[in-house]
Amino acid sequence: MYNLDDTDAKILHYLQEDATLKTRELSEKLNLSYTPVYERVRRLEKEGVIKKYVALVDREKIGKKLMAFCNIALKEHSKVMGEKFVKAVIAMPEVIECFNISGDYDFLLKIVVEDMSQYQQFLMQKLGSLENIGSTHSLFVMGEIKNSTLL
Repeated sequence: MYNLDDTDAKILHYLQEDATLKTRELSEKLNLSYTPVYERVRRLEKEGVIKKYVALVDREKIGKKLMAFCNIALKEHSKVMGEKFVKAVIAMPEVIECFNISGDYDFLLKIVVEDMSQYQQFLMQKLGSLENIGSTHSLFVMGEIKNSTLL
């Protein structure tokens, strides 16, 4: 585990709010000179605390209006079958997040598509074509209450 001091935590906070901030802007917000801020950011990147920088896209503005969560129970829990499932799910652009979970289901998928018709096609043609799925349970998002990327 990486030990963050207050300055590192502030850097992470500012960069999570706006990853386009330049080192000069960060140094002004932190009341520190350029070089120590630059070195801290590079160290956070090198240590893997900062994994990457991304642009967050408004899914509705690009036509992805339906978000669903799909619980998946596998028929067989062998390593080979599990790896085949994971590989197939990673290749599906509709699946934006996948979690291996405990409980009644084995995986939880977060899926975004245009509409219910497209979700049905995804479920029948893509997920339904995978040989090791025992059962699925879909939940549909009616409204987003909180969606944050800040840690």
